[in-house]
Amino acid sequence: MARVYLGLGSNLGDREANLQGAVRRLGEQVAIDALSALYETPPLGPPDQPWYLNAACGGVTALEPGELLAFIKGVEREMGRLPAVHWGPRIVDIDILFYDDLVLDSPHLTIPHPGIPHRSFVLVPLADIAPELRHPRLGESISALLKERLRHTDRVRRIVEPEEWYPCTK
Repeated sequence: MARVYLGLGSNLGDREANLQGAVRRLGEQVAIDALSALYETPPLGPPDQPWYLNAACGGVTALEPGELLAFIKGVEREMGRLPAVHWGPRIVDIDILFYDDLVLDSPHLTIPHPGIPHRSFVLVPLADIAPELRHPRLGESISALLKERLRHTDRVRRIVEPEEWYPCTK
């Protein structure tokens, strides 16, 4: 079994319900045992789109990295995500952030996710559930990355606690 951390986002439709549905579906292959609060964040891509709700979750899976990616892409498709503009609006977006302490560079998958150190919408929710997790490439904890690399997180607004948006949260 591998310990994984996933990033979740939605900026179309009922964003909270979309993330609830994604977590529920992910539970088919990932035993989720950690879930962050929900954060509202501005879009990374084209500015003429709705703000995102973002979260992070952690759990264990028996899937290998490529299998996990295929499963996640299937969840996104089942929920209605269609190929669209890069960094454009989407019903749901799920990213593999970490897979144990694996460092993987392949044409289809990079682990850890290369955007982690630069994205407040990833680091802030991830710090909720794994502040001491060490980035295997950088050797720094999530809380240190957040503190040292992202000084401006004022546009990341905590809006719903984990137990309020996903009632099964422990």
